[in-house]
Formats: sequence, C-alpha cells, structure tokens
Amino acid sequence: MIGRFFFVSLFMALFCSSVLAAEPVKPAASGTPNTTVQAATVAAPAAQPVAATAAKPIEAPKVAVPALNKVRPNRGITIGMFGVIIAITLGVVVWAAKKTTTASDFYAAGGGVTGLQNGWAIAGDYMSAASFLGMSGLISLYGIDGFMYAVGPAFSFIAILLVIAEPCRNAGKFTLGDILSFRTSAKPVRAVAAVSTVTVSLFYLIAQMVGAGKLMQVLLDIPYKVSVIGVGILMVGYVVFGGMKATTWVQIIKAGLLMSGTVLLAFLVMAKAGFNPVTLFTDVVNSPQIQDHVRINLLKDAIPKEGFDYGQRFLEPGLFLKNPLDQISLGVAWALGAAGLPHILMRFFTVPSAKEARKSIVIALFINSSFFFLINLIGFGAALYLTPQLISSVDKGGNMATLLLAQLLGGGAGSLGGDIFLAFICAVAFATILAVVSGLVLAASAAIAHDVYVNIVMDGKADQHTQVKVAKITSLVVGISAIVMGLMAEKENVVAFVALAFAVAASGNFPVLILSLFWRNFNTAGVLSGLLVGTITTLGLVMVSPVMTYPQQIANGAKKIITALETKQAGGSVLNEKELKVLEKAQADFKKNDGGTSMMGLKAPLFPLKNPGLVSAPIGFIAAILGALLFREKRAEDMFDEIEVRQITGIGITKASDH
Repeated sequence: MIGRFFFVSLFMALFCSSVLAAEPVKPAASGTPNTTVQAATVAAPAAQPVAATAAKPIEAPKVAVPALNKVRPNRGITIGMFGVIIAITLGVVVWAAKKTTTASDFYAAGGGVTGLQNGWAIAGDYMSAASFLGMSGLISLYGIDGFMYAVGPAFSFIAILLVIAEPCRNAGKFTLGDILSFRTSAKPVRAVAAVSTVTVSLFYLIAQMVGAGKLMQVLLDIPYKVSVIGVGILMVGYVVFGGMKATTWVQIIKAGLLMSGTVLLAFLVMAKAGFNPVTLFTDVVNSPQIQDHVRINLLKDAIPKEGFDYGQRFLEPGLFLKNPLDQISLGVAWALGAAGLPHILMRFFTVPSAKEARKSIVIALFINSSFFFLINLIGFGAALYLTPQLISSVDKGGNMATLLLAQLLGGGAGSLGGDIFLAFICAVAFATILAVVSGLVLAASAAIAHDVYVNIVMDGKADQHTQVKVAKITSLVVGISAIVMGLMAEKENVVAFVALAFAVAASGNFPVLILSLFWRNFNTAGVLSGLLVGTITTLGLVMVSPVMTYPQQIANGAKKIITALETKQAGGSVLNEKELKVLEKAQADFKKNDGGTSMMGLKAPLFPLKNPGLVSAPIGFIAAILGALLFREKRAEDMFDEIEVRQITGIGITKASDH
C-alpha cells in the first residue's frame, strides 16, 4: 500500500515537471490590479479567445448541468449513500462507547492504536473538507496559486517527522498543555495553552462547518443554516459518546474513502486528456472561458490587451497570491503550522511507543503527499471541463468544483452514472467532515476539560468519571460555538480559514513547543509570551490583511471596467451583448460597494500579505526567547535534564491500555 502511494506521488511530481518544461512561464503584465478572493464574480458567457496562444484554441466542453446556480443530485441515491455513511460511523461510535471508560480512553484511546492505524487516522485528520473542496475550488478559480495551497501541506509533515513526533509522544500525556507545563508553572501555562488550542481548533472548525453546510444543502436541498445546525449536532454526538476510539476509526474509514474518490476523479480527468499532462495543461491555456475569466474577473481588463496570453497567465503565480512574499509566508505557515496543530499533536499520545509514532508519521506523509498532488489535477480539470464561470456561479468561493466535476465525469446531470458518482463524492466529503471535526472538537474539549478544569480548577484531583463527564460537556460547548461561527462564514472560501489556523499554530504553538523540548533556559515567561504574542499578532495582522473583504476595492475594480467600456463607447464603438452585460454588472458592483469598509472600518488592507506567517512566526519566536531571557527560572532549567531523558527514552509515560 505504501509503495503504491509513493509511486503515485513520484508520478505526479514527474507530471508537474513535464508541464513546466513544456510550457515556459511568461512574465506577468505590470500594473496588475490588486484583487481578493471575494472579487471572483460570475462572468458572461464566453466568446472567442481574446489572446494569441501557441495552439488553436479549443472549444470548452458543454457542461451537463441544467442550471448555472445549482447542483442537482439524485435525491434517492444521495440520501442512500448518506445513510450508509451514517450507519457505519454510528456503529463505530456504539462499539467505541463501550470501551471508553477512563480519561485516557476518551482522549488517547488508551494508547493502544498501532502505527499503521494511527498513520491512516492522521491522514484522515489532516485531509479536511477545506482540502477536498476548498483547495480544488481555489485552483479552479486562481490556477497555479491554488497549487501552492495544495502542495504546501505535503511538506509540513517533514518537520513533524524529523523534529517533534517522538519527543512529544514521550513527554506528553493528552494535550499541548501537558508538554509545556512539565517544567514550568503549570496553571498559567495550561490556561494560555488552552486558549491557543481553542483558537486554532475553532478556525479549523469553521472551515469544516462551512463545508458541511454546503454539502448538506446539496445532498438534501435544505437551507444552509439548517444544514450547519443539523450536521453540527450529529458530528458532536460522535465525540461525546465515542471519544478518541470512535474518532480514530471514523478517520481511518474516511481516509480510505477519500483516497479512493480522489484517485478515481484524478484518473477520469487524465483519461479525458489522454493520460498526457501536457495535453491537459495546454487545453487549460487555450480555453476561451479560462481566458475570459482571467481577463475580466481576475485582471479586470474589460478590453483585451493585444498580444497578452490570458490563458498562460492562469498557469503563472500572482492571481491570488499577488505578492511573492505571500507565497513564502504561506510556506512558512504550512511547514511550521502542522507541527503545532493540537488535533495532530494529540494523535502522538494514542500509540504505544515512539517507534509506532514515527511509523504513523511516515505512513501519513505518503498518503497526504499523494492526495495533495492529485487535488491539483482535479482543480485544473474542473477549470477546463466545467469553466470558472460555472464554478463561481454555483458557489463564489469555488467550494462546489469537485462535486460538479464528479457529476460531469460520471456522465452529467440526470444520468445514472453522474448521479451515483456525485452521491459517492458527496458522501466521501461528508465522511471527511465527520472525521476532521471529531478530532478538532476532541482537541478543543481536552484543552478546556483536562488543562483548565482538571488541572487548574480541581488542581489535578478530579476522578475518572468526573473527567470524562466534563470532557463531554466541553465537547458540546465547542460544537455549538463551531456551529455559530459556521453560520457566519457561509460565503467564504473554506481554505482561507485553514491557512489562518496554520498561521496561529506556526506563530504561537510551534515556537514554544520546540523551545520547551530543546532549550534548557526556556521557562514559564517564555511560554506565556510566545503563545500570547504569537497568537495575538497573527490574529491582528489577519484582521487588517487582504484576506478580509474590502468593498471599496471591489468598487475600484468595477470602476476600472466601467471606465474602459465607457471610453470605448465614447470613441464611437458599439458594445456587443457580452460587453453590455459586463458593464451592467460592473455598474451594479460599483454602486453596491463604493464607500464601503471592511469589518475593521478600513477601505484597504494595512498589512500586504494574505497569510501572516512570514512576520508572525518570527515574532512568536522572538517573544518566547526574550520572555525566557528576561525572567530566568532556575527550576525550569534544572528540570530540563529530566524532560530530555523522558523524550528520548519514554520513561514515565502512561502505558497503553489492554482494551
């Protein structure tokens, strides 16, 4: 199995290399206007190509979808698939509930999960709805910039594998707070670690809840709000009754289903291109619809620039991550953030030995690498065979691209094959949300119940029954909070929230985790300053960054289109039907957004990067180091030898339970 996944990863790497070699990148036009993800709008029907290309432009395939603003699955088949997923996972919960009697069972499955099982479970935890739906949608709307989001996570596990997997497993018990408080003042450190854990988990949870609402809206044709509330109640139930044992097996089942669906979708995309990646990307470049999307929606060029290749521009960076530093910043957040994600750290405590912890990370690395490479094929295939115009008309954030592509490649709307394939992919995506949310809710509830209630409020004296009871109550509270935030984020592309979670983890959790494990002089002040400064800095920069919605910028982009078309009219030219529709929409956008401000009252971002990792991560490290140096703590320094021995040998760690 591992060998096959490695082969797929290597094969995809060769695919990407051959495409880059065959299609040299051309310089981007200067003066490209600054747009944001919210600026993606529905374009008018595509006309003939507007720029010269290397080959004869292809005709975009006809899309077998009855309406441009709705996905129409077969209700009976879809509900049937949905029922199968529910039945299987409920069976897992019933089985796990009988075996969950202690706090160790609830938080860490008694430490009895094998490396192979844990590797698949970590992959299931990591391959989220944002990955499956959001990343493919981002690629279908923004091209190669979405690719940056998709390949980044594949490399983040190297930091975990090489640096922290074994030490964390040997030094901790259930949570990040357990590791950080070992040689520091436990109560303040646990309190701040719990706040950071909940912050990261909620950002990640928002992405899953948005995906859940969209999927249930498609599956059962019910309002988004009702979908989020209903799905949220169901998913929280899995954690409350099954704990880590149920979560682990739900994640394993989900990872197997997700890889099967992803491989099949990517296979069908490549089959349509004759299994030639160069053909696929050449067709992408030559697609009139993609050219129009880049020109009108992304670059805001109402009138084509002579000789400018808008199709090739789709395969060049800068349509979404316009600042090159944004790409570096995103890479920093991915590489360091995964090592600080609470729900990933918790999985190290479920295996019986450090050897099994390392084995689980290797397995997860190969599975994740394969998945994220294949997502790129799905995203570009969606852009080519569906068109960005159709994708954004169904969902402005692009989150439905994978589902629409499954329906099309299965035979189209109304066909038996299309209905079955769409229902299967919907069920897979729903299983994905079930698994990831379970892990996130468990991590957040563990931080509140274990770190705050048991070790701060009760000073570590709560009995097993009380600990499990409090953990279940906090799981319910966290779930309700996620539902509320999911309702508020209906229109956003879910991948942005995952990126923010990674940035917080990279800037707050990762610096203090590394320093706590490997620096003798690290202490309480270092942990507190690193967590607080890193987290607050990240959130502050995000609130004034381009990732927020700026109505005035949308108005400015619309004004550019209006000016160009009105100038053409003033010169005596008559606008065709397509240009009149573009002008009408631009005028409406300008009227709606002119003078508007972001939720922070800004007309334009103060911080230029969409992801703050490049700035916030160093600030988190600096704050942690300065805090430790300014407020020395002899006890923390003296206990470093003990934690060093524990992380190397595993002496003193709780053994796996027998059940």
